[in-house]
Amino acid sequence: MEGRLIIFSAPSGTGKSTIINYLLSHRLPLAFSVSATSRAPRKGEEDGVAYYFMSPAAFREKITAGAFVEYEEVYENTFYGTLKSEMQRIFATGRHVLFDIDVAGGCRLKKMYGNRALSIFLQPPSLDELRRRLETRRTDLPEIIEKRLEKAAYELRFASQFDAVVINDNLDAAQARTLHLVRQFIDRP
Repeated sequence: MEGRLIIFSAPSGTGKSTIINYLLSHRLPLAFSVSATSRAPRKGEEDGVAYYFMSPAAFREKITAGAFVEYEEVYENTFYGTLKSEMQRIFATGRHVLFDIDVAGGCRLKKMYGNRALSIFLQPPSLDELRRRLETRRTDLPEIIEKRLEKAAYELRFASQFDAVVINDNLDAAQARTLHLVRQFIDRP
């Protein structure tokens, strides 16, 4: 069977990592795609585990070389992308690729892979709740939180372009719904 793609997109702070880790704990034939980025590592992040970290210049060189399936300049000189080699590595193990990807990249991957991809948009219950979550995790300065909220308002307009929308207002329910969607997708012939 040809490998499939499970795409998760959501505004920052919505709970993608929590739900992805929940899925990975269920011993499904999934592997997380480690994205490449030109941003600096945060405390505790390891290269090749959290991201493949590279300079903006190195990222641009890989773009020119055609090394990415998709990429996006999310903020000035801050790139994120999916390396072709990362997808090939996962497919070679007989597993499906699980993505945590920005909305634009998620839409591009879905368009490229069609029925081989399941795209899920994880939505916060409200922008006010998203603000509370971002402030509570204490990883960003107030001006960064404002940028993230502006971007979230923009990203929410793309939810209808995804195969499924899961509102994360109750974590247990959001995890159960997501697990059901993924199992149904990977089990179909």
